[in-house]
Amino acid sequence: MMWLFVLICVVVLLAVGLDLFEKVYPPFGGKPSPEDMKRYRKSPNYKGTKFQYPLETKMFKPSPGTLITAIREYVQRKPQLKPERALPQVKLDRKTMEEFQEDTVVWFGHSSLFLQMGGVRLLVDPVFGDSTSPIGGSKRFSELPFSSLDELPPMDAIVLSHDHFDHLDYGTIRQLKDRVGRFIGPLGIRCHLERWGVAPGQIEECDWGEALELQGVRLACVPARHFSGRSLFKQGGGGLWCSWVIATSEKRVYFSGDSGYGPHFKEIGEKYGPFDLTLMECGQYDDRWWDIHMLPEQTARAHLDVRGNVLLPIHWGTFALAMHSWYDPVRRLTQEAKQRGIPLALPKIGEPVRIGGSDYPTEAWWKTVDSVQNVPGFRGARPSRTMK
Repeated sequence: MMWLFVLICVVVLLAVGLDLFEKVYPPFGGKPSPEDMKRYRKSPNYKGTKFQYPLETKMFKPSPGTLITAIREYVQRKPQLKPERALPQVKLDRKTMEEFQEDTVVWFGHSSLFLQMGGVRLLVDPVFGDSTSPIGGSKRFSELPFSSLDELPPMDAIVLSHDHFDHLDYGTIRQLKDRVGRFIGPLGIRCHLERWGVAPGQIEECDWGEALELQGVRLACVPARHFSGRSLFKQGGGGLWCSWVIATSEKRVYFSGDSGYGPHFKEIGEKYGPFDLTLMECGQYDDRWWDIHMLPEQTARAHLDVRGNVLLPIHWGTFALAMHSWYDPVRRLTQEAKQRGIPLALPKIGEPVRIGGSDYPTEAWWKTVDSVQNVPGFRGARPSRTMK
């Protein structure tokens, strides 16, 4: 039985070593202070030992039949996870961005956005690194539309939805922290930012239902159906996650963050809608985790629930985090939006979109990248039986 004892010792030492590595390596972030934890535990969204969405939400739904189906479809269809050629984009520089006169949004790929409203400049979930993890991870397959972060103008705030690596990036925060006025995010984001050198007085944490004002722009922290945590070896147990309502007296924008479909969308629409523009998650889905990531058809439904006008899909076009073709999200959403009469804004990476305007981009530019018109694509998930 000596071999079993040795094996147990090796496993224990490996687990201890990996835990220690996460604690000492800055990109994994920090741990909340005892004072912060006292506040978090008072939140109505903190239940037991962690934050929770009101409905049961599973991060992964293993099913032998589902797994076999996914493997078979993957082998048969060979999903094109990354484009064969560079994606078209609109190049930006500091002068161009400083000269924006109107309320404008610019998609940088995935869920990273520049948002100017009421003269206030925001970066939303900026991730400008090459990977979605400090160890391995999915590599970026689309270029950024600017040559360096120095081309970005000073920002009034960075707005964050949660602490996952593809939404909160160590290198990006470190490079931008001295050129940003405030950092705004859900409960639990503070410990990461402080460890990375952001001054405590610059950080604003919000629970669902709380709001703040920034130079005439109101930001309301509202629910999402997701989870959090930056550990490579255990899921969940991090801070809160959220979506955001960003509004002036004239315009309203909704940013979904990461979220599965749920009743919170209709509740947000009833309380805060209608919205001139919704920035809605559309990508990285699978029928094994649709509690935490929407299918494209659900994205359209959620847009209608929040009473949105124009829908701009995000969370695609940069990283391959699921087993569907890189263009499948926009292909399926385009079909669903046409059936439901939803106007889509489909900008190239870096292409400015005027909020509330009627001249938003609609070109199906992804069809020019690869021969995707005649490729059925790997669906990666079946439509929900609850969808009508």
